[in-house]
Amino acid sequence: MSFLIKDARNFVGQEVEIHGWVFNKRSSGSVIFLQLRDGSGFIQAVVSKNEVSPEVFATAQETRDESTVVVAGHLKEEPRSPFSFEIQTRNLKIVSLAQTDFPISAKEHGVDFLLGQRHLWLRFPRQWAILRIRDQIASSINQFLHREGYTRLDSPILTPSACEGTTTLFPVPYLPAWPDVTDQSVPSWLNLDQAKPYAYLSQSGQLYLEAGIASLGKVYDFGPTFRAEKSKTKRHLTEFWMMDAEAAFLEYEGLLDFEEKMVLAVIQDVLAACPAEFKTLERDPAPLAQIKSPFPKLTYEETLKKLRELGSDIKDGEDLGNDDETRLMNYFHQPLFVMKFPATFKAFYFKRDEQRPELTLSSDLLAPEGYGEIIGGGQREDDYDTLLKRMKEAGLNTQDYEWYLDLRRYGASPHSGFGLGLERMVAWICKLEHIREAIPFPRTIYRFTP
Repeated sequence: MSFLIKDARNFVGQEVEIHGWVFNKRSSGSVIFLQLRDGSGFIQAVVSKNEVSPEVFATAQETRDESTVVVAGHLKEEPRSPFSFEIQTRNLKIVSLAQTDFPISAKEHGVDFLLGQRHLWLRFPRQWAILRIRDQIASSINQFLHREGYTRLDSPILTPSACEGTTTLFPVPYLPAWPDVTDQSVPSWLNLDQAKPYAYLSQSGQLYLEAGIASLGKVYDFGPTFRAEKSKTKRHLTEFWMMDAEAAFLEYEGLLDFEEKMVLAVIQDVLAACPAEFKTLERDPAPLAQIKSPFPKLTYEETLKKLRELGSDIKDGEDLGNDDETRLMNYFHQPLFVMKFPATFKAFYFKRDEQRPELTLSSDLLAPEGYGEIIGGGQREDDYDTLLKRMKEAGLNTQDYEWYLDLRRYGASPHSGFGLGLERMVAWICKLEHIREAIPFPRTIYRFTP
């Protein structure tokens, strides 16, 4: 009976068959232990010389790490096994015998080496657990938003203008057809450094989602976004996945409540669905289980005061840096809303505080255990004249945003939205030291392979 390892508890005492890969092999002479994975989990198969045919035992001896196999045998519960269950092997077939020089050995490897072998590193239990939790987080976000009446609206990856500042845009040239030459070389007359970009890679789908709210009311997207930042911190990638959401008639305080509700729902789902993954990561789930509503809230000015009490030298008018966020979130044990940032370093589209126009109706949600920002959002400016004024103050070419201004000319409404960085949330929930493990194939300022 073919089965998945994750369902092992339902098949104890039965004859089963598993299709998978050997990720570790050891032998005590007359007994060979094969540790197997099938994508859903891990299990050990025991091949005893006295209980199988000479041909099966010889096959087990021939098997190497990362070989693809089919194992048949009797499934039993085994408390001494690291996987709780064990297969007493009756038959073994090698589907594909791995080569002997698997690049990642049992010895300690540097991170740069492992990232260079990322296509193989993904097979290891720790990476398996991270990617399973990532999938659960994404699935929970989608399910939560659908329950709340949001419709997924996929925004374009190629865009004509900036959403989050012009300094981090990735330009995309539209190259003409190559000349009819055998080596397909770049023609000498094409200077890529001076070519005007055809488009840019998206920094966020937010502006396009704002177009969707007058049609669908509440919308979101979930996809890759790009920032050409020179940052080398443990929280930054040049390509990352973002969930952006926008809702008509949702104002500032309601937005904060909604973000909190979503984060709590995701945490509860992951804790319920991924106990084996947390165990594999040796990640204590207790700090996550203790997160409760309401989340604490500090204004930007209150945040500066608290940071100075904690030893920061941050000055008035400065944005929070990574070190500031880490310092702050080693102090707070619940997610923290930092609210109403100065307009001087926030995007043009944020609505201003009526009582204090120098402040925006913006917020960042910071994760505890030192992890910092996972969500950024706020209420959007819905008045045409005010938005046009903000664009000019920001030095933007308003012709590039005529379509965005149309959203205020025709049927404007109060609305708010936010963006959640998937990798940052994965890093926090898995308690990763660096965000590069939170995505299958990380892209950074220095790495774009494999």
